[in-house]
Amino acid sequence: MRKHVLITGASRGIGRACALRFAQAGYDLTLTCLHSEDKLLALKEYLTHTYRISCRAAVCDAGNADAVAALFKEIASLDVLINNAGVSHIGLLQDMSPEEWNRVMAANLNSCFYTAKYAIPLMLAGGGGRIINVSSVWGNAGASTEVAYSASKGGVNTFTKALAKELAPSNIQVNAAAFGVIDTEMNHCFSKEELDALKAEIPSDRLGTCEEAAQLLLMLAQAPSYLTGQIITMDGGWL
Repeated sequence: MRKHVLITGASRGIGRACALRFAQAGYDLTLTCLHSEDKLLALKEYLTHTYRISCRAAVCDAGNADAVAALFKEIASLDVLINNAGVSHIGLLQDMSPEEWNRVMAANLNSCFYTAKYAIPLMLAGGGGRIINVSSVWGNAGASTEVAYSASKGGVNTFTKALAKELAPSNIQVNAAAFGVIDTEMNHCFSKEELDALKAEIPSDRLGTCEEAAQLLLMLAQAPSYLTGQIITMDGGWL
């Protein structure tokens, strides 16, 4: 029987690359997005016909508790959860509204709670599982003008470590991947000059690719079960 993975935020970027990588590895998929249903449905059709796996696509706000509860009513079993959905916010903290702050926290941190809450019983019933959270180097170090994003990813990191301790006796491993600058649409808000300046600070002298990020996430899904509670950083040697 093929394993089943749920990937949130799968219509583009790291999530899309992750869906491709897991489909290639023979996993059945449940993919979600919030704003790009057409892209998600096209990805579903491609994966189904190319890799002959089962793939379900659903519009779901991962930062909304009711939406996640409804999503999981359609999931009978689950082996791997990839919490990839998220948003960024760049600007001075003093100029940020409470609504903007809450939006970042809901999408980046609350979503991990909502999905894990419903994934854990399915994994317990199946004898184990993997929860993998997509984090950021800013969750480790913090970034000026990205205070909310940094705080949310710092929360993801400690959420990962604490939940790993809670679930280790049940054979459910919880890890996170803290990425540096990956070439995604989220980072296209920066000018060429700003990106060139970033590259100059990175020893690898380039941005990471979505495919590399997806490869790491698949590695974590297939890692030895003794690997849990870890924040694995992939940033080209940057920080």
